[in-house]
Amino acid sequence: MVRTTIALSSASTNQTILSGSIWVGFHVFCPISVSVNPECISAFNELKLGKDLKWIIYKISDDWKEIVVEETSKEGNWDTFRDKLVNAKSKDKRGNEGIGGRYAVFDVEYELEGGEGSRSKITFITWCPDNASQYPRMMYSSSKEAIKRALNGLAADIQANDEEDIEFESIKQRVSKGR
Repeated sequence: MVRTTIALSSASTNQTILSGSIWVGFHVFCPISVSVNPECISAFNELKLGKDLKWIIYKISDDWKEIVVEETSKEGNWDTFRDKLVNAKSKDKRGNEGIGGRYAVFDVEYELEGGEGSRSKITFITWCPDNASQYPRMMYSSSKEAIKRALNGLAADIQANDEEDIEFESIKQRVSKGR
């Protein structure tokens, strides 16, 4: 809170009509700076160009300063990938472990309707469960753009806040519509 003085004057007579002081509260927005570890980009390029990796899971480091690769896989098993997200843990600001968020990239492969062939789209997923504590949710939400900017070539972006959001059929439906 800041105390400021105000005065209202008449333009024609230069007389002060009203003066006084008030308390003014304000909020200063301070963006949170989380860097992206170069290994994140290397793993993504390996998935995108080499097509050897099928998925990557990223996390914000325990000191909340850097996005790092947590795990990669050459296996395209969606259930394994989903379980890793659902069971992710993060520490809050006090160091207490709880439900955690994650960023992930999955090379989603699907069949087109009418037998027109198959497609794959490199899909970015932000897993930020509603029941995670406030600090991890805030950090994952506020640093999402940093990692997305670093990963050039994403075809789809999905925000997932509960387990139903990361069911394969739900993801496939959203990705195949270009969302």
